[in-house]
Amino acid sequence: MIGRRTFLASALVGAGAIRVAALSKDDEAFLEDLSKRSFLYFWEQGDSHTGLVPDRAKFDGGVATGRAHNVASIAATGFGLTGLCIAAERHWITEDQALQRAQVTLRFLAGRLPNEHGFYYHFVDCTTGARIWASEASSIDTALLLGGVLTVGQRFHRDPEIVRLAELIYRRIDFQWMLSGSPNVLSHGWKPETGFIRYRWDAYCELAILYLLAIGSPAHPIPPDAWYAWWRPRVSYQQYKYVGGGPLFTHQYSHAWVDFRHRQDSGPLSTNYFENSILATHAHRLFCMSLAPKFPKSYGPNLWGITASDSAKGYRAWGGPPFHTSIDGTLVPCAAGGSLMFTPEICLPDLLNMRDTFGAKAYGHYGFIDAFNPTTGWFDSDVLGIDVGITLLSAENLRSGNVWRWFMRNREIPKAMHLARFRRA
Repeated sequence: MIGRRTFLASALVGAGAIRVAALSKDDEAFLEDLSKRSFLYFWEQGDSHTGLVPDRAKFDGGVATGRAHNVASIAATGFGLTGLCIAAERHWITEDQALQRAQVTLRFLAGRLPNEHGFYYHFVDCTTGARIWASEASSIDTALLLGGVLTVGQRFHRDPEIVRLAELIYRRIDFQWMLSGSPNVLSHGWKPETGFIRYRWDAYCELAILYLLAIGSPAHPIPPDAWYAWWRPRVSYQQYKYVGGGPLFTHQYSHAWVDFRHRQDSGPLSTNYFENSILATHAHRLFCMSLAPKFPKSYGPNLWGITASDSAKGYRAWGGPPFHTSIDGTLVPCAAGGSLMFTPEICLPDLLNMRDTFGAKAYGHYGFIDAFNPTTGWFDSDVLGIDVGITLLSAENLRSGNVWRWFMRNREIPKAMHLARFRRA
């Protein structure tokens, strides 16, 4: 028993357990409120003529100002498309409203948004789709966008236009081109001025959805052995051992769409990635608790969470373990929000404590603020689309599994997992 919440644990899988949450009425009411507020970000901030979703907005519901004004993120747009499916299912908006916004978005993506071999630029103008900030045609951000495209394609499968456009957008992505000369390791992206980025997706992170989409591609697939071409670093922290090493979001993003439960890949480092994310989340909580002597106002058993986010000194791709010298007591609510689908027994008390302790300074129009620092008293002025998005999708998978169910109906994903020699776990 944790306060008002009771959690049940299911059968053991490997070294850990897959937890199934038995949510109380209070938990459901909180998650409904958090999810609905999170969805409002995409509904209110998304451009009604293009469907593109801003990278960030003001915490109070206002539009972003300064350099970020009118800048859309294609990854945030993928979260937003998925949010339409959740909102229609939960009747926050009507079926027709969701369908209309999905149609507008897919029409723009298919016919007007600039792309290179099917890959979209990371940051674009919300109203025109023009490339912004000399950003790259991004492989991972296109994959996160495609997560939303394929989800609406299944949720609104009775609409032939939606199905056709979703298939068109997927089919024209040339994943073989993004290998850029490598036999099986994808590039981070491409720029018209300089060509392919020298960095590759060659170590465990948020890359899983990208590789499965590429292996299962209906038109430009890459070899199935590409799944085994990237490094799987092993982390050991207190009693937890898992694959990882990056910020907590790297354990979350692919899982927002891909259902890794009861599945593991093959080979000497065979891994159940859902269980792996459970272990990583528990380890991260203990890591934050270890920082309590240095930051007693910021971290504790029910006050924890650091992942890539804003900070008082700008955007930081931080987390842990291990310790980063830039950690200054900042809390990032989407660290726990994005792991709701893995570990509700530790994430719900954390989020409720943040809401109850810091009130309207941390929890407002679009749910949780992007980041804040109880040690220094700094509170962000913004929310970020991808951080609001991972919280929304993770909460929905915890409550219903709907995003997993819709996305996994795309035959290409089970096919890719089969080709990559996944087996039941």
